[in-house]
Amino acid sequence: MQKGMHTDTERCVRAVRSKDARFDGWFFTAVLTTGIYCRPSCPVVPPKPENMVFHPSAAACQQAGFRACKRCRPDTSPGSPEWNERADLVARAMRLIADGVVDRDGVPGLAARLGYSPRQIERQLLAELGAGPLALARAQRAQTARILIETTRLPMAEIAFAAGFSSIRTFNDTVREVYALAPTDLRTRAPKDASHGTPGVLSLRLPFRAPLNPDNLFGHLAATAVPGVEEWRDGAYRRTLRLPYGHGIVALAPRPDHIACRLTLGDPRDLTVAISRCRRLLDLDADPVAVDGLLRTDPVLAPLVDKAPGRRVPRTVDAAEFAVRAVLGQQVSTAAARTHAARLVTAHGTPVDDPEGGLTHLFPSPEALAALDPETLAMPRTRRATFTTLVAHLADGSVNLGVESDWAETRALLLALPGFGPWTADVIAMRALGDPDAFLPTDLGIRRAARDLGLPSTPAALTARAAAWRPWRAYAVQYLWVTDSHPINFLPV
Repeated sequence: MQKGMHTDTERCVRAVRSKDARFDGWFFTAVLTTGIYCRPSCPVVPPKPENMVFHPSAAACQQAGFRACKRCRPDTSPGSPEWNERADLVARAMRLIADGVVDRDGVPGLAARLGYSPRQIERQLLAELGAGPLALARAQRAQTARILIETTRLPMAEIAFAAGFSSIRTFNDTVREVYALAPTDLRTRAPKDASHGTPGVLSLRLPFRAPLNPDNLFGHLAATAVPGVEEWRDGAYRRTLRLPYGHGIVALAPRPDHIACRLTLGDPRDLTVAISRCRRLLDLDADPVAVDGLLRTDPVLAPLVDKAPGRRVPRTVDAAEFAVRAVLGQQVSTAAARTHAARLVTAHGTPVDDPEGGLTHLFPSPEALAALDPETLAMPRTRRATFTTLVAHLADGSVNLGVESDWAETRALLLALPGFGPWTADVIAMRALGDPDAFLPTDLGIRRAARDLGLPSTPAALTARAAAWRPWRAYAVQYLWVTDSHPINFLPV
């Protein structure tokens, strides 16, 4: 699949006729005779090819006057994998829009984060997605409103402002335009069990492209969980979330065709951001068919891929938190890294209330960590210096690990910090920045796997051999790691 797939009419028609769910989120089908738009896998009888037009985003369909199909709910498709694969301006802008920046700071705020003028960003988004930043954010607000309408009993006025609308009238008009139903009608049509849960708790289904292998994904998160911030309980990974308007607690559990997500939010305005960060954490917008298809061309990796396809890269909900934990984990065991992190959490984290009792704190912010006394850190002096330098740069903004960061530039900035070698920079690039091509040739587990599989085991030779795995080397890392019996590779019991 390639950039701008919606322009290839023949391929799009084939995907719609075969109802291929792999293409959901890549493009949307607008039907001229009905005025609705669908995902490619819509279960209804496909329209005639001459009645189909294709758009790259739900926002573009809405701008063209089409409303969302009530059967396939195209607004709930997995996101396009392009925004996780690319680091250009459009991809970075889309990651920021998903993170709610336009709703909080407007288009000028989006432009300032990216270092371009609002006009340049508008022009590039229109050219590629058929919609500008305001229209894309509006489509996202409509989806957030739908989730709150269908899964909560919040009054409509509260939902309007929680979803980011400036007025109740705009909320009503947008919902009617996008879904061809009034907000109250949407609530009436919702499945009865979707609207009656624990007060204050939102139960959602996070879609993904199949296949998804949950073993290394949830195994990694559970095995490295920091007490007080994360835990594995009753078949779900739970953790606290630091969000723009408050804090939240999320529970994520793998299911055959979705991820079950339970969210408790201090402020419902954080819903869009919380969903975006959970999807990013679990790499749910990946295209496993494309990834596994390329890795299978290598005879060494093919048996590993065939045995358990659909591995994702476990990422993070907070890039600064992960960077700090990567430094704490330098040259120590997983258990020791968790112990170091737990001490920081207890001493400097923000306390939170967890109705289920297992979680106690938000991970400390860079500002809080930059203010601590370095002498209180129980770690070697050189790593202490690495730690204090990192948190100082994170706190003053001279190192930015946000979703808008340029992967190559940020990696170079990290390597320039004292105590930052290739492993630390690359693991941050892979799991915090989201670079799908980040590679860890110096990692002990990777070198062991390479040796056992007959691959070159020296970093330089292994990097040269891994060139054939580009641009998916971060996924190759997951398949190589699984040759070991470490707990990160197994779904907790």
